[in-house]
Amino acid sequence: MPAKIPATVVTGFLGAGKTTLIRHMLQNAEGKRIALIINEFGDLGVDGDILKGCGDEVCTEDDIVELSNGCICCTVADDFIPTMEALLARENKPDHIVIETSGLALPQPLVRAFNWPGISTKVTVDGVVTVVDGRAVHDGQFAHNVAAVDAQRAQDENLDHETPLSELFEDQVACADMIVVNKIDLLDASEADALTTKLKAESRGGVQVVKASMGALPVDVLLGQGIGAEGDLASRHEVHHHHHHDDDETDDHQHDHAHEHGHDEFESFIVARGEIADADAFAAQVSDVIRAHNILRLKGFVAIAGKPMRLTLQAVGPRVDTYFDQPFGDAPRETRLVVIGEAGLDHAAITTALQK
Repeated sequence: MPAKIPATVVTGFLGAGKTTLIRHMLQNAEGKRIALIINEFGDLGVDGDILKGCGDEVCTEDDIVELSNGCICCTVADDFIPTMEALLARENKPDHIVIETSGLALPQPLVRAFNWPGISTKVTVDGVVTVVDGRAVHDGQFAHNVAAVDAQRAQDENLDHETPLSELFEDQVACADMIVVNKIDLLDASEADALTTKLKAESRGGVQVVKASMGALPVDVLLGQGIGAEGDLASRHEVHHHHHHDDDETDDHQHDHAHEHGHDEFESFIVARGEIADADAFAAQVSDVIRAHNILRLKGFVAIAGKPMRLTLQAVGPRVDTYFDQPFGDAPRETRLVVIGEAGLDHAAITTALQK
């Protein structure tokens, strides 16, 4: 059976920076063919127009679908499932699907929909990414422009207009596999650290909380989490049972400066070593190093003594997966690992720990 296509759900309030994050991802997609499902409802197809203008081969117009009949988690059966079925029936299937929810969507019903018979064997939820406006959340507002959130919430008759934003925010955090604290450039270092610590404490164990400016996350950090969230619904339950939402990102673009932002908040480096005697022991060692140094991703190839095949190693947080993929052939029998994390990693300590 062919491998399931991974899908990433991107959620977060109006103005948090979801569209900017996705546009940055498309511009740095490293050859991945990415299909987008955008839940833009109302009169303005703002996100679709912006994303269609990115001019990259990874986001042709055929790869972008807008759902404009209301908030996605209220229209799963009518809109989302048929859209997914059409996407999965295409000959030129995407490498990855990214779904941008409307700003007040609950991610839980959407994740649950991946268990529908028509799509469950073909696609899996790679991870749920919740984008938060760092400045607004620090200030207790949850959204930069609360009036705009309320105005868009009022447009959708399916939504409960009375629920406090704090409750909706808690549900988005409860479902997240990764929380992106965006607009970090609007906070000082102590504010940013306090907010990330608080969000880590409020989220499930193993959820990664990362800082970003202008949604500039490396694709290797954003995609490829391999969570299979649809099989883990019990741990990401709705804190509050409600159906309310709102739409997306107009405010976000007020913060969108003209110059390009790089990945200053992230770094990567390579650790090389010789053959490994015990694959299982090394995987456990890697997991320990990741925990000790707050590494986001670690991936590479490992040479195991006595084995002609190279061992592929991929880690998302402390979860390490390994498999033998191909013979080394004429390539040197060495172990090479790429370490990815937020800026400030202790290269020397990590290298020493991985080379032990």
